[in-house]
Amino acid sequence: MLRLTSKFIILIRENTMLRLICSGLLSLLATLAVATTPKLDPSVDYHSQANPHQVLTTHLTLDLSVDFKKQELSGSVIFDFERKTTKASELVLDTRDLTIIATSARVDGKWTKTGFKLEAPHEALGAALRVTLPAKADQIKVQYRTSATASGLQWLTPAQTAGKKYPFLFTQAQAIHARSFIPLQDTPQVRTTYDAILRTPKNLRAVMSAENTPNADKTGEYRFHMPQAIPSYLIALAVGDLEFKAMGARTGVYAEASILDAAVAEFADTEAMLESTEKAYGPYSWGRYDLLILPPSFPFGGMENPRLSFITPTVIAGDKSLVSLIAHELAHSWSGNTVTNATWRDLWLNEGHTTYLTYRIMELIYGQKRFNMESVLGYQDLQNDIAELPAPYQLLAIDLRDKDPDDGFSDVPYEKGALLLTEIETKIGRPAFDAYLKQYFADFAFSSLSTEEWLTYVDTHLVAKHPEQLSMQRLKQWIYQPGIPEGAPVPKSNAFTDIDQVRSQWLSGSLKASDIKATEWTVHEWLYFLNNLPAQLTDAQMLDLDTQFKLTSTGNNEIAHSWLLIAINNNYQPAYSRLESYLVQIGRRKLITPLYKALVTTPTGKAFAQRVYAVARPGYHPLAQGTVDAIVNP
Repeated sequence: MLRLTSKFIILIRENTMLRLICSGLLSLLATLAVATTPKLDPSVDYHSQANPHQVLTTHLTLDLSVDFKKQELSGSVIFDFERKTTKASELVLDTRDLTIIATSARVDGKWTKTGFKLEAPHEALGAALRVTLPAKADQIKVQYRTSATASGLQWLTPAQTAGKKYPFLFTQAQAIHARSFIPLQDTPQVRTTYDAILRTPKNLRAVMSAENTPNADKTGEYRFHMPQAIPSYLIALAVGDLEFKAMGARTGVYAEASILDAAVAEFADTEAMLESTEKAYGPYSWGRYDLLILPPSFPFGGMENPRLSFITPTVIAGDKSLVSLIAHELAHSWSGNTVTNATWRDLWLNEGHTTYLTYRIMELIYGQKRFNMESVLGYQDLQNDIAELPAPYQLLAIDLRDKDPDDGFSDVPYEKGALLLTEIETKIGRPAFDAYLKQYFADFAFSSLSTEEWLTYVDTHLVAKHPEQLSMQRLKQWIYQPGIPEGAPVPKSNAFTDIDQVRSQWLSGSLKASDIKATEWTVHEWLYFLNNLPAQLTDAQMLDLDTQFKLTSTGNNEIAHSWLLIAINNNYQPAYSRLESYLVQIGRRKLITPLYKALVTTPTGKAFAQRVYAVARPGYHPLAQGTVDAIVNP
């Protein structure tokens, strides 16, 4: 990588000829880099060192003990497998920071120890585990234990939970963190069924992304069965002081007792969402759909673990204003969990389809007005990301070789992917596109596909049927070119037109905050009002808004996020006490990362960020720690 010193950068800025020379040199280096980069093979998962093309694991059986004192999972995993080649002599698994105790093979019904080799770790991928595979073996067992620093586990003290009495453990396997708590073929190309036994302290309940038993007795031993084959990133578990309450015939909530009723009230429409989505896109394939409400340190809004979505408590607002998150995780039951991206380059196939479905579900349940507002806010999020991201990260089919696949997560696979599908819907009509999606989910059920396989399918099932409306050239522009293509649909909301007028009048001074009729504003209208304010406001303007609408003390975490970002950019000190508590109490990356980024742009802000982060960091998930470390203490 070419690195330029600050003095040299100044010379470049001040010398036109030198600037031209350097520009030409950088262009030449970029061209040479492209020319010397090996061609990407879309069928290869560059983020796994496993060998499913030789030996494919088809079922795994877990038996794990949960030790909160050691912050350790220990036990074994047994693999059923298929030999893809008769000469296969080893099973290669992905691992990260695991201690491998022993491996064995079952031959003629008897277990015998077998050799293994744990390779030197790769910085991003972890260490490949090579297990000798006897010719007549039909199962392989690996005994192991996890590290206290496992990237896919978060161990919380009682003080970090809602109840303050018992500890809590949860996993986060996406994208390639399952290998930090199970040695396995950690690629979405491999789908597996599983059975599991979790042994826990007797006063705690264990749940998994599998068939759970609501209100099961707390015995200290829990058994799980997942009959559908899923990719490794959807294997999930949690252990804590959890209770259960039903919301409908197939839906319910697991949560700590103190937040259970609030969660059930907030997410009461989940059953209706499930029924509406089934009517539009085909049967729900997973039995029950329950929610697990995690502590606020969970680094994401939600995780679509099948049968049991993991959800942040930051969306419990008291008015169902943030439940599009539930619609999103539910939609993954069709796009993502049932039809899965083959590699992390193809993430947009999961998230783009799911974001599109989210908007449609919200429209079905809450109407056109809310659909329009949420579409506009999503479009603005995409525009903001496009403005900040380098061109290679603006592609839908992104080349993530030699990079951590977590780097590919932005609004691009979500909102740009959804916008592409919206364009198709606009051109061929909603009934035709709905019929296509229903067929797509059925044709690829419980399989994984690449972007190129999707293009081939679309060519046959859409472009060939609508040649005057669609073209492969246009679709490839969306996928392989940066930015938003010219002529893409732009969401609009009449409700936001009124907000634009109110904001303009307030900024000009012709309207006081006390005269703004905001009592009927939705969260979406508030977010649109705040997110589109100019970067710089006067102290009087900040105080006017805060005094009238109590924005610093708002209980809605999304509104608080937008307001606190404005407060940082304007050094509005009355909000800094709330800012500190917000950063300490919440670990959701979407909400905290922009705040830290804004703080470190000034010396005083950076000092504040470093002081607060020193307190907050122990309560953040390892994924959030890695993100914020790079911002606050690069």
